[in-house]
Amino acid sequence: MPLSARKVETAGPGRHGDGRGLFLYVKSSGARSWVLRYQVMGKRHDLGLGAYPEVSLAMARDRALQARRMIQEGEDPIAKKRQAKPKTFKEAAIELIESKRPGWRNAKHAAQWTSTLEAYAFPSLGRMQVARIQTSDVIGALKPIWNEKPETANRVRQRIEAVLDYASALGIRTGDNPARWRGHLDHLLPKPTKVKAIKHHPALPHAEIAEFMEDLSGRTGVAARALAFTILTAARSGETRGATWAEIDLGAKVWTIPADRMKAGKEHRVPLTSEAIACLGAKRDEAASIFESETKLGKPISDMSMTAVLRRMGRDDITVHGFRSTFRDWAGETTAFPREVIEAALAHGIKDKAEAAYARSDLFDKRRKLMGAWSSRAVGSDQRQNIIAI
Repeated sequence: MPLSARKVETAGPGRHGDGRGLFLYVKSSGARSWVLRYQVMGKRHDLGLGAYPEVSLAMARDRALQARRMIQEGEDPIAKKRQAKPKTFKEAAIELIESKRPGWRNAKHAAQWTSTLEAYAFPSLGRMQVARIQTSDVIGALKPIWNEKPETANRVRQRIEAVLDYASALGIRTGDNPARWRGHLDHLLPKPTKVKAIKHHPALPHAEIAEFMEDLSGRTGVAARALAFTILTAARSGETRGATWAEIDLGAKVWTIPADRMKAGKEHRVPLTSEAIACLGAKRDEAASIFESETKLGKPISDMSMTAVLRRMGRDDITVHGFRSTFRDWAGETTAFPREVIEAALAHGIKDKAEAAYARSDLFDKRRKLMGAWSSRAVGSDQRQNIIAI
């Protein structure tokens, strides 16, 4: 039986039907709300139509009628309602990433999109309604990194542009894309290719580490393996180049660097992840160099070998030593590992004498967890076979 105004007002707790899928829901507290139950492609949906008495019986019937007409025309009223709801830039970005995920080669692409947007776009644009973002907002997000990190900045700009295009396609944004380069931002910002990156911080931003390692995994040769190993262990380049098989305990997954090869003059143990071990290659005589020169047999690779790999990758803007800063920034900004664990992983001495007097442990077990997290961040499981083949 259809509901009456009196029945709506006095009905007890439960669900009360008005016909054709329209129901009045009454909670034990007495709160009342309208719901239209319908099916699209065999799947049941409940569309909220508002609360009583703000929405009367007549208003609820009218809203239900409008929703049924949409369903007859092939539209889903709940999906339409979600599209009409204002979205923040972050919400739109996450939706776009999820929609593109099935078409990407591997999960790393989604991680790269997310990490760069989280680092450089979300802080200023994340909470803004995507429909209201203007040119000044885009420039505000890009300017802090445009001159210092031009390649990263341009990649961020492209991804901001894609998010805003996605919002336009959904119909929740109108007008030109304020992140468009040609004919727009190219008049307001210098070309990325003309900007010289500031040299006092020649380190890769940690948000780009997975993308970089994916590129590196496609390189062959001893120097490429040495670079990957250096990154995954946060070691100094000289420590890697001088490594011998006598220093490696594969069973315990430990690399013990003797004091005479350490900057601080103190023996340093490095926990090795499976990804780092994969960079070592086939085991040979214990006295042999792990990363032996391909032109000077019996000698380790030269000081410039790993730098040459970076140059072949077109990364003159960063240095091998800078990856220690990349690791430090990642650990300090995105993890909860204590500072002393991070500093121990970098084999940094403790400057404070009082603190140093109590630091009798090398925090090895905690450092193993830290390096495991770093390997997971830098090299996903889908890249491990590529690393082994470097």
